[in-house]
Amino acid sequence: MPVSEGLNLALMLSESGIIDNAVHEMMIRPQLLMAAEANSGVKTAMKNQIMKWRDQVKHRMTRTSVEEHFQQEMDLYQEARNWEPDYFFDQADNIVKKLEGHSAFYFKAKSLVDREHQKHNPMFQSYFCNLWYQHLSQALQEAQLTELEQHKEKLLADLYQRIETMQQMEEVTDAGDEKKAGRLWDMARAKLTRTDVGTMKSIASFLKKNNGLKEIAEKLGRMANEIDDPSKERVKSEDLRMVEERSDSVTDDIVGIHESDDLSKLLPNEAMFLAYPELEVVFYKHLVDKRLMNYRVQGAQRKLRKVKAYKRQTKHVEQDKGPFIVCVDASGSMSGFPEQCAKALAYGLMQIALAEDRDCYVIMFSTQQITYELTKQDGLTEVLNFLSYSFHGGTDLGPVLDQSIDLMSSGKYKNADLVVLSDFIAPSQPTEMLKRISKLKEQKNRFHAVNLSRYGNPALMSVFDHCWSYHPSQLGRLLKRR
Repeated sequence: MPVSEGLNLALMLSESGIIDNAVHEMMIRPQLLMAAEANSGVKTAMKNQIMKWRDQVKHRMTRTSVEEHFQQEMDLYQEARNWEPDYFFDQADNIVKKLEGHSAFYFKAKSLVDREHQKHNPMFQSYFCNLWYQHLSQALQEAQLTELEQHKEKLLADLYQRIETMQQMEEVTDAGDEKKAGRLWDMARAKLTRTDVGTMKSIASFLKKNNGLKEIAEKLGRMANEIDDPSKERVKSEDLRMVEERSDSVTDDIVGIHESDDLSKLLPNEAMFLAYPELEVVFYKHLVDKRLMNYRVQGAQRKLRKVKAYKRQTKHVEQDKGPFIVCVDASGSMSGFPEQCAKALAYGLMQIALAEDRDCYVIMFSTQQITYELTKQDGLTEVLNFLSYSFHGGTDLGPVLDQSIDLMSSGKYKNADLVVLSDFIAPSQPTEMLKRISKLKEQKNRFHAVNLSRYGNPALMSVFDHCWSYHPSQLGRLLKRR
């Protein structure tokens, strides 16, 4: 067997089904089965991760496998098997020396060579190389099986960690939606402590008690569809409809007489030719020439037909939903209840982003900016960092708007929702800033403001498409806590 066919163990493992067997063995683990049965979204996400791992392992073993460890011995084997028998016999001792300390075949090779020195066998080279190949192939397979087992253990550890995190997340989020559960699974690599779960549970509870915040978050999630799009006012649609078509083959009415060869519509007097043997040949000649007198019929035939037409869409059209860019005012004036509101609302928007397969970025701003990407693969770590941040410093809205506008000007942030959570105790923005915002609005980006105080600057808030105010009285807050 040529070395190129026999010693590529990556291909051997793939064709033998060992990797697929490892996948099957993992998928029937009780802990994984229980997690999959409990949540269809987790089941899909888990299966996708395992299938991706399978493809990666096959690729890794093809590209960078443990064959490299055996490459020198493989080269020596391929060289030796092509030598002339006499030359091979002369070099046999050198081969054994090169195998010493590097190959499991060394002791067997030394025994074979010592025995061959006593009697010269013309088939020695073939016999020696066949045994060598078997030892080398077995060593390669054992090494890669060990590597495969290591990869499998790493994957299992990761899966168990994600299952544990998902179980903890059930206390603070509704993970029943398949798409939402899939994205949470991607984020669930982070290990959560009791303190982490407690922090998120506290924010989730706060959001649940403050229905006004929850309603604002839900309205913000629907905003992408509630815009006019002139380019989509009229669209071409194709429907199947039952239509009637005039047809000469449908016998609804007799409308005349014509020459044809249709015996089913033959006039009676034409059949008289067949009554006389002398005229029978005339009948057949008229039939061949399509000159027999036939009734002309006409009727309406009904059939399904595709009909294309333009129709007007409703005012609210379905749009591709872009990411949320949530700018949170982290100044000292926001500490206390406004800070809780801002964190809870951002957390609610993250939940919506997960369910709608959108991204969610949070930019904390006071005298500087800190960006958190809440929906990326290690997003739970980002969420916890954001929730544990303490508000302090002054309000500087200009730089964060500049940063957000730069982001929304790129293709990745097309059709985005910018949400500013602040007390808006800040000066109005310059004319140049307002021009940049107006240009982005024309490109289907939306600007929202949530005012968390009674003293916000009205001129500043007029820049936004929608503005909500949320600042319940202390009495109202006490009533909600009961």
